[in-house]
Amino acid sequence: MTDTAMMPTYARIDLSFEKGEGAYLFSTDGRRFLDFGAGIAVNSLGHSHPHMVKVLQEQAAKLWHTSNLFRIPEGELLAERLCEASFADQVFFTNSGAEALECSIKVARKYQSHIGNPEKYRVICCDGAFHGRTLATIAAGGGEKLLAGFGPAVEGFDHVAFDNLNEMKAAITPETAAIMVEPIIGEGGIIPASYDYLKGLRETCDEFGLLLIFDEVQCGLGRTGKLFAHEWAEVAPDIAASAKGIGGGFPLGACLATKEAAAGMVPGTHGSTYGGNPLAMAVGNGVLDVIMASGFFDSVNAISDYLSKELESLTNKHSDKIDLVRGSGLMLGIKITDAYPVGSVITALRENGLIAIPAAENTVRLLPPMIIEKTHVDEAVAILDSTLSAMAA
Repeated sequence: MTDTAMMPTYARIDLSFEKGEGAYLFSTDGRRFLDFGAGIAVNSLGHSHPHMVKVLQEQAAKLWHTSNLFRIPEGELLAERLCEASFADQVFFTNSGAEALECSIKVARKYQSHIGNPEKYRVICCDGAFHGRTLATIAAGGGEKLLAGFGPAVEGFDHVAFDNLNEMKAAITPETAAIMVEPIIGEGGIIPASYDYLKGLRETCDEFGLLLIFDEVQCGLGRTGKLFAHEWAEVAPDIAASAKGIGGGFPLGACLATKEAAAGMVPGTHGSTYGGNPLAMAVGNGVLDVIMASGFFDSVNAISDYLSKELESLTNKHSDKIDLVRGSGLMLGIKITDAYPVGSVITALRENGLIAIPAAENTVRLLPPMIIEKTHVDEAVAILDSTLSAMAA
């Protein structure tokens, strides 16, 4: 691949696309790909969704940006809709998931200071988590690869094993302000937390006076068949971070919080130049128009059940190559046996017309658009089947 003027922070695949339609991408050299990566869970409604195109074009012709010095009616509407459908009372809009998590961390620290506990600033996170690439969020993630060369790590984050309530409780100190967890670990290999664990986190936070933060950047906004993944456990956090699917491909994130948790967030405590501008808010409302429509989540649950059953059959057929399939809804991971490096599997799938995303623990991540149908599942499983059949250790 030829050098470009772009900073080489990505090992980019030598492939580019010129258009997308529904669940498909079309490359500049004329090939068609079934997109089960969805821009890493971003293109929640697929490509060129008619409603989203209409919403974006209409808003683009009216007003893009004014800054948060003024009221933004589209943002007020989106915030109201998100709060009405969730645990939250208030929303702060950002441009990305990392920013939404930065805001979440600040809200938690500010809350403790606001109620007279300024010594409480530390946040307990989990091993294997990914919370973003800012200095604070790589410290929250704690992975050596993320932190290498960017030290010293931002102070204030402790790490324990995922889905282990005993370790979580043991890590609490007089300086602990909050617990921050992904209900489903994404980059770390598509690992769902047990419902008992999520309920235990809520009880623990209540017992020790901590705030509970859920990172729903990847698993939220309908991907598991509910607006947020934590709803399956019938648990409500104090703060949740959302992004990726919330904009359907447009840069948008949100920090949602209860009124109590956000009590310290008064004018001047946080801000964003671009966050929540009219263009982004119109797109966010467009996404909610679609996913909050009657029957949408029923469709997601039905197609995800079908996909899971087909992958179960595939696992039985290729038990020498697939260890297990795990996840929830349309956020699934196929854990490949170590004899078959996941990078090679991903490359072979792409060469055969299926886009998937790698994750830790030798996992093939499937994050298809939420508008897929049975024909798309059948096509994807057929490609997986033929690709695995042709692979040698």
